[in-house]
Amino acid sequence: MPEYHRSVLARARRTTTAAPVAELAEHPPLPNAGGAEGARPPATSAAITADGLGRRFGKAWAIDGLSLEAEPGEVIALLGPNGAGKTTTIRLLDGVLAPHHGSARVLGLDPSTQGTELRRRTGVLTEAGGLDDRLTLTENLVTHARIRGIPLWQARQRAGELLEQFDMADKADRTAQGLSTGERKRVGLARSLLHHPEVLFLDEPTSGLDPAATRDVLDLIGGLAAEEGATVVLCTHFLTEAARLCRRVAILERGRLLAFGRPSDLAAELWSGLAVDIDLGHSADDRLVEHLRSMRGVTSVAPTPEGARVVVPDRDGVPPLTAALTGTQTAVYAVVPRPPTLEDVYFAHTGRTGAAP
Repeated sequence: MPEYHRSVLARARRTTTAAPVAELAEHPPLPNAGGAEGARPPATSAAITADGLGRRFGKAWAIDGLSLEAEPGEVIALLGPNGAGKTTTIRLLDGVLAPHHGSARVLGLDPSTQGTELRRRTGVLTEAGGLDDRLTLTENLVTHARIRGIPLWQARQRAGELLEQFDMADKADRTAQGLSTGERKRVGLARSLLHHPEVLFLDEPTSGLDPAATRDVLDLIGGLAAEEGATVVLCTHFLTEAARLCRRVAILERGRLLAFGRPSDLAAELWSGLAVDIDLGHSADDRLVEHLRSMRGVTSVAPTPEGARVVVPDRDGVPPLTAALTGTQTAVYAVVPRPPTLEDVYFAHTGRTGAAP
């Protein structure tokens, strides 16, 4: 273990004998560490903005022409397969990498020139997690907090609170070695929250988790935005996660931004009308198909194995459709609106077949 980390860990293991005020005086926190207030630039309406951001490695562009924004307290998703540029985008927005073109502002700061100041106010969870297997869970959190400049007494208190919040308090004195993937994700997320970050970058936070652990992590992420006002950038290739958590999504492929916005708005740009599935228990015959086509507001009808799919202008067209079907004395088991899903939008933009009308 490096000598610096040995000294920090030694301080973390010491029993506190001085009063908290003395500890604060000895180790003044960094700006915003543990909630302390420091000098900040004037507030801007958006927590994150990127304008034409690009970064290459050698001659290959990892990300090129990225423009997006996130409001305070908003969760946005970066969607795309491996190699789409999601992790590079996080590193650019957090000031770890400098762009080759374009610009960004995060919390009013320029990541490329004010990265150190910015990272005092952001938290990052990488896919690997980055825990030290030789340290206990408490030591992992306290050591990280001390490196960030958080006073020892406050670091211990915050570590205990977060381990309790993430249901890991009973393992606080165990080393990180041997933790399950889900447990490592929880501790990694706790570590990223030690200093009350205003922006949180999460890189594949649920990869490798079982369904129960995935649900718990998603609940925690949603709570951070809703209850603490944190802005969250979620990198994932799991579309159901993004649909559940995110107000807006960015669809990336091979370093290019294909679309950015609300899923419903992106769907409206691709398709008009609302698909409605009619369950008859069998495919609609020609007579019923023609009758459906003659109904006011119906723009298209297609037989399906279970009945028919009808497209109407919007949800206001569903009640008249249902009433008209009832008048035909046809047995109808269900009339189900099928608005386009995020999966439909994603596959339409990436050139694959979507199920939307």
